[in-house]
Amino acid sequence: MQVHRRKLTAVLAGAALAVTACGGAGDDGGSGEGQAGEPGTTAGFDGTTIKLGVLSPLSGPIAVIGQPLTSGNKVWFDHINSEGGIAGKYKVELVQEDTQYKPDVTVQQYNKVKGEVAAFTQVLGTAPTLAVLPQLKSDKILAAPASLDALWVREDNLLPVGAPYQIQSINAMDHYLSEGGGTPDSKICTMVQDDVYGEAGQEGIDFAAEKYGFTVTNSQQFKVSTENYAGQIGALAGAGCEMVFLTATPTDAGKIWGTAAQAKFAPKWYAQSPSYVGALAKSPVAPYMQQYVTIAAEGTEWGDASVPGMKDMVERVTKYAPDQEPDFYFAFGYNQGRAMTAVLEKAVELGDLSRDGILEASKQLGTVSFDGLTGDYAYGPAESRNPPRSTTLFSVDPAKPFGLATLKYNFTSDAANEFEFKKADI
Repeated sequence: MQVHRRKLTAVLAGAALAVTACGGAGDDGGSGEGQAGEPGTTAGFDGTTIKLGVLSPLSGPIAVIGQPLTSGNKVWFDHINSEGGIAGKYKVELVQEDTQYKPDVTVQQYNKVKGEVAAFTQVLGTAPTLAVLPQLKSDKILAAPASLDALWVREDNLLPVGAPYQIQSINAMDHYLSEGGGTPDSKICTMVQDDVYGEAGQEGIDFAAEKYGFTVTNSQQFKVSTENYAGQIGALAGAGCEMVFLTATPTDAGKIWGTAAQAKFAPKWYAQSPSYVGALAKSPVAPYMQQYVTIAAEGTEWGDASVPGMKDMVERVTKYAPDQEPDFYFAFGYNQGRAMTAVLEKAVELGDLSRDGILEASKQLGTVSFDGLTGDYAYGPAESRNPPRSTTLFSVDPAKPFGLATLKYNFTSDAANEFEFKKADI
C-alpha cells in the first residue's frame, strides 16, 4: 500500500512541475521584514490587506464539498475582518479558483494566482494537494489542505486541521468492536476509492486490524464517478461481509448505498467523513442509510449550543451567510480559517508576513483550540506536531440539521493514540 502511495505521489509531483494560537520560487517581491514589529510589504500583502488563495472544486460533482467549505473560509474571515482583521489591523481578502477536483487543473490554478497571495487557506483534496506540494516547497508557500490524510502532518509547507482519515477509520473500528456488535471474528470488509484518499482509509483499517486482531475479509476498489457498482457490491455480499468501511465522496457513496439497497445487501456500514453530504438524508437512499450507516467525522451536530464553537459559528453564519445550509464541510473551512489566522497573527507578532516569515510562524505555533468543532491541534515544527486523535460518530437522521445525529462525541481509542505519523517520501 505504501509503495503504491509513493509511486502515485511521484506521478503527481511530475504533473506539478509542468490557515488564534494559544501559546517565482521564494521571491516575495518585497522587503519581507518590517521595522519596529510592523511587517513590510511582500507577496500577497500590500501593507493593509493580506490575500489568501482558495483552490477548491466550485463546479462538478465534488462542488457539494467545495462550495460549503469555501463558504466556511469566507465566514471566518468576514468575522475576523469585522474585528479589524489579522492582529486587529490587516484585512483578509480571499482569491478563489475552481479546481474541479482535478490535480492538473489545481496546478494550473495555483500557478495562476500564486504570485498574488501570501498563503493558501484551502487546497481541497488529497491528490490535488499532492500535485501542488512540490511547488509549495519550491515557492516557500504555506497551504491548508482540505484533506485529512496523515501525509500532511510532517510537511512544513502544509497546515492541516482535524484528525487524519487514518484516525477516523481506527476509531470507527474501535466503536464497531466495542459498541457496534462486532467481534474480531466478524467478517469485516472495505470499499475504498482507488487513489491516495482511499489508501488513507484502508491504512487506518489495516492498522486497526493489527491492533484488534481481526482480518479484512474482502476489499473492493472503485474509481471516482463510477456508474455501476453492482460488481463490487456483489463481491462484498458474496464474501458475507457483516461490516463494510467506506472511503468515498458523496456522489459515489450515494450510488454505492443505493446499489446495496437494491441488492438487499445490509451490512453495518461505517464511512469516512467525505462520504456524506446532507442531501443524502433527503434522498431515496435515506431510509437505508438511517438503518445501516454510521459516519465517522468530527465536531458535533449542527446547532449543538453545548459546544462553544458551534454556538459561535451558527451566530456568525446567521450574520454573514444567512442562506448557508447546515453543513459539516462548512465547519471544516471555518476551522481552516481559524488555523490560518493563528499563523498570520504569529507572523505579525514576529514582524514578518513574507512567505519565509509565515512558514517560520507556523513552526512557532503552540496548540490551537477549535472550541469543540474539531480536536485541538498541537502545532510547532512539522517533525513534532501532534494532530487530534478524536472522532465523532454520527447516525443518519433526516429530522436533524444536515441529517446527522451524534452517536458518540469526540472519543479517542487506545489504538488511535498509538498510531505514528511519519515523514513520507514525497
